[in-house]
Amino acid sequence: MIQYDRFVLGNGLRVLVHTDKSSPMVAVNLLYDVGSRNEVPEKTGFAHLFEHLMFGGSANAPSFDQPIQLAGGDNNAFTNTDITNFYCTIPSENLETILWLEADRMQNLVLDEQALDIQRKVVVEEFYETSINQPYGDVWHLLSALAYKNHPYRWPTIGIDPSHIEHANIEDVSAFYKRYYGPNNAVLTLSGNIDTAKAKKLAEKWFGSIEPRDRPEFIPPLEDHQIEIRRERHHRNVPANALYMAFHMCPRTHPDYPAIDLLSDVLANGKSSFLYQRLLKKQRICHSIDAYISGTKDAGLFIVEARPAKGITLETLEARIWEELEGVSRIPISESILEKIKNKVENTMEFSGVSIQGKAMHLAYYEWLGDPDLINTEIELYTAVSVEDIQRVAKEVLVRENCSVLEYVSVASAADRLEELSPAAS
Repeated sequence: MIQYDRFVLGNGLRVLVHTDKSSPMVAVNLLYDVGSRNEVPEKTGFAHLFEHLMFGGSANAPSFDQPIQLAGGDNNAFTNTDITNFYCTIPSENLETILWLEADRMQNLVLDEQALDIQRKVVVEEFYETSINQPYGDVWHLLSALAYKNHPYRWPTIGIDPSHIEHANIEDVSAFYKRYYGPNNAVLTLSGNIDTAKAKKLAEKWFGSIEPRDRPEFIPPLEDHQIEIRRERHHRNVPANALYMAFHMCPRTHPDYPAIDLLSDVLANGKSSFLYQRLLKKQRICHSIDAYISGTKDAGLFIVEARPAKGITLETLEARIWEELEGVSRIPISESILEKIKNKVENTMEFSGVSIQGKAMHLAYYEWLGDPDLINTEIELYTAVSVEDIQRVAKEVLVRENCSVLEYVSVASAADRLEELSPAAS
């Protein structure tokens, strides 16, 4: 059981504290409720851009990383569709260093042409490196746009096109900063060698005077219910063909989420999973296969991806995957299989929360979801899932009219196939 205290500053900053005197360190996590979900189609990639801008310096701290390193700390950040998360582990006696830095960039981030130009170039270069020049790099661009037609999840975190960041101006980024990077849109968690009384004093000292932001409630466009299978085929210069099948599923806080999560593990978590055993090991029609969920705040995606073995077409591979998915919907899995998967999940959850950094990050995430006590109780939601629940969600989610299929075809494979079929080849 992870004990924690929670309080809220007058400006709306939510603070959670977990004390662990066995550690000489304190983990600090600052989560902002902003991701690519909060962007508009004409200006995407801004949340990711700001992850970089937030390290560019603030009014009283021209460098962010250097003071942390001098204080013996280590820090990093990530952005996804829903949140932007900054985290740091630092010796407890130097805790105020990171609190000062986080507070200063929350209210005094340097946003000028020079800072923007530097980070703009970094982010655009990253876009080309990860999404254009890397094999399979544009899969999430293609699959997101195929599965979503209205919701901002229809573009990936890095954005739709690098031109959106290339053309971002000071007015654009200043407006984004003023709307989302304030105390009333953030969760601060402290875990480690810190008690609640001291945490309250320090939180008030460094963050208490920061004015809350005027942030109107953001309600993204609703996604229309998908009523027929969607399909796209794209040719790319990649080593091998690949198949992606995306199914709409419930939001992260929905009661069915644990069952769908476990269903993905039944299908593809480890070498004993259904898809691995039947399609890769026994039938050898693919050389890789996986199933996973996006786990997003709003309705997400259940994804099956696979790469066929040599000589196997994408059509054949897809047909066999459908047989397995429909089999799980039709025939209940055994209690022993479900129990094995639950044990794996429980071990993963426990291991991920062992470190003070893991506890700080989990507390912030669960607070953002709306219930920080999930850090202690979510495992109970998983253990309560029954065989009948698995079969029910499979029947609801893994159906053809709920599926978007992306066929990712290797240019070389397509050329070889045409050569095989041509009269000259015979």
